[in-house]
Amino acid sequence: MKQAFFILAAIVAVLALMVVSGSFYTVNESQQVIITEFGKPKGDPITSAGLKFKVPFIQTVNVIEKRVLEWDGRPNEMPTKDKLYIKVDTFARWQISDPMQYFLRLRNERRAQSRLDDILGSETRNAVAKHDLIEMIRTTIGREPMQPDLEVSGQQGRGVNILEKITKGRAAIEKEIKENAKGKLAELGIDLLDVRFKRINYNEQVRSQIYERMISEREQIAELFRSEGNAEASRILGNKSLEVKKIESEAYKKVQEIRGEADAKATQIYAEAYNQSGEAAEFYEFIKTMETYSEVMADDTTVILSTESDLFKFLKSMDGTDKAAKPATTYPAFP
Repeated sequence: MKQAFFILAAIVAVLALMVVSGSFYTVNESQQVIITEFGKPKGDPITSAGLKFKVPFIQTVNVIEKRVLEWDGRPNEMPTKDKLYIKVDTFARWQISDPMQYFLRLRNERRAQSRLDDILGSETRNAVAKHDLIEMIRTTIGREPMQPDLEVSGQQGRGVNILEKITKGRAAIEKEIKENAKGKLAELGIDLLDVRFKRINYNEQVRSQIYERMISEREQIAELFRSEGNAEASRILGNKSLEVKKIESEAYKKVQEIRGEADAKATQIYAEAYNQSGEAAEFYEFIKTMETYSEVMADDTTVILSTESDLFKFLKSMDGTDKAAKPATTYPAFP
């Protein structure tokens, strides 16, 4: 009898323990809970942390994540507006904002990830198809590329492909994808926090063509910069030549002025020295005539002079033909 009583008591204790354990549950800070009764939600979502109570065996606890979740899309190949195929790898961050709507429409995270694949993949494809490649790989944030001055380089109208200006950029396209998908995901109880391009790669078939085009464009831009540099160098060299000629002309003018002043001063000194007496003046005339002989005559020089010439005067006095006409004058030896 006692043994049966102990068995019954044990069964009752186990049942009581099961009832108690099935009646209480805990919700931590990173969770929110929806209680279902026979598969249907019962009451409002529980979003506060702590120890909670439910009806055992009848009600079920459905835990829903409260933290920020990630979505990492598969790389997909898609065409741009300018008909270039690129492979786009996208990722996003999302959070469950309406747990009841999320539970009714999706139930679990696996189905949520599937819906994110459909919606974000579709919006990404639409955005890429509406924009050129240059808009996808560049952004308006940061330094703008340097553009060559076509007016200076004289390259206007020659069909030179400079770096194209972007009107929207990668960051704006990411924001556009987010805004377009946000409304669709809100109906599922999901708040889309951010969408970004992880990687953008060229299609293997067109990659070599893209690289050749990039090289060609940058070679043309480099040629424009070189032509601008050559034009500037020519201008600088021209200004330098004009400046050198101006300096040389002013220097030559200054030299001639100094020489003129020096000659005038020398002439003044000669005049003061040789005009002191008749003999001094005659000696000065003799010296200058001798200097003239050394300048105009060489060893093989033939000179024809008139007998009335001043140059002939001293030559004639050397052979004694004019001794009667004029007394001989003794001059010092002249080297």
